[in-house]
Amino acid sequence: MAKTPAAPATPHQPLAERLRPRTLGEVIGQQHLLGEGMSLRIAFESGRPHSCILWGPPGVGKTTIARLMADAFDAQFISISAVLGGVKDIREAVDRALAARDGLMAQSTIVFVDEVHRFNKSQQDAFLPHVESGLFTFIGATTENPSFEVNSALLSRAAVYVLQPLTEADLQQIVAKAQAIQAVPAIEKEAEDRLIAYADGDARRLLNTLETLAVAAASEQRETIDDAWLLRVLGERMRRYDKGGEQFYDTISALHKSVRGSDPDASLYWFVRMLDGGADPRYMARRLVRMASEDIGLADPRALRLALDAAEVYERLGTPEGELALAQCVVYLAIAPKSNAVYKAYNAARAFVKKDSTRPVPMHLRNAPTKLMKELDYGKNYRYAHDEADGFAAGERYLPDGMEPPGFYQPVERGLEIRIGEKMRELQRRNAVGGHEPEAAAPPDVEGKPQA
Repeated sequence: MAKTPAAPATPHQPLAERLRPRTLGEVIGQQHLLGEGMSLRIAFESGRPHSCILWGPPGVGKTTIARLMADAFDAQFISISAVLGGVKDIREAVDRALAARDGLMAQSTIVFVDEVHRFNKSQQDAFLPHVESGLFTFIGATTENPSFEVNSALLSRAAVYVLQPLTEADLQQIVAKAQAIQAVPAIEKEAEDRLIAYADGDARRLLNTLETLAVAAASEQRETIDDAWLLRVLGERMRRYDKGGEQFYDTISALHKSVRGSDPDASLYWFVRMLDGGADPRYMARRLVRMASEDIGLADPRALRLALDAAEVYERLGTPEGELALAQCVVYLAIAPKSNAVYKAYNAARAFVKKDSTRPVPMHLRNAPTKLMKELDYGKNYRYAHDEADGFAAGERYLPDGMEPPGFYQPVERGLEIRIGEKMRELQRRNAVGGHEPEAAAPPDVEGKPQA
């Protein structure tokens, strides 16, 4: 089955297709994979195709590379969209691959699955026997981390290549190529800078925007695109990341770590990036509450209250006014003293209880609402702390019998926990003497009599 040569470009083709690279040397970007001596270039030059996963954000050349690989190996190229396709498409691909292999040309086949993470486990498993038998070479493209989204069996049979967003220089080359074929009018420097920032490393987004601008400019008989006109045509900048995708979670991770690292500027930057990317401010408020509890804790208990107040303010005011309260909370959390002592203590207690036996509650701590329970010594000899000096029953035990103090909570020497640590050490000292330490006399009142 001979490969049909590519049809010549026509003015009616989309700009992305007219500028699609026909050779490996025409590919813009990804030189960490496609440059001389780099891994994917070596794979092209080896003469032997291999299954792989192309992982990267939208518009960085995943489909182009897959097509060029088919050209390099003179292979039949079958493209399946995991968004629209299913098992029926996989069966058809298998039939076409068999026909190509058994035909007069004995042609190999590359099956390209776009958005492969959208296929479920059984659909991904359907490729395995054919990849193992060598019937076809499998190439998957995904914007999501394949470690989480691709079956381990399929992942183990495919090399993973990580593609990066295109740089500003890469995008400038694309603009220059579009102008070289007179697809777009002249663009002033300020407008080009804004356009490249708007594309945000996505070549497809850049090319689609260039095409939109070219049509609008032609309708207005405009020979030059300036910044003011560009802003009017583009309107509000579109959001970049998928709210459920990996970039979303990378960004919230950066915010959390900036707050933990006490950097208010970085914290505000990532916070605004989240909002600008379309994150729900209510979600942001929930994360701030978690940060206040997990990373600040008792070093500054006001932080938790402030986070809850900020969430309430947002509910009352909405966007954009309520977002200022969230920003105020972000800055406060960033500069507050940090302690994860309670977070660590809670996790340590959970781990201990999970592996420990079910220890009985000591008799003196048990509830005794009935006469029978009292006769069985439930609650016997319990010391009511409010009746003790300073409201503390020194020497009393509250852990199960035979259990040594585990020391789950260890306050840090920051913020309020400095004083909490001092208080704990004093209580531990009093417990050590079992409450038998002679009490100091109360200071006299103004008349020289001891206070009650």
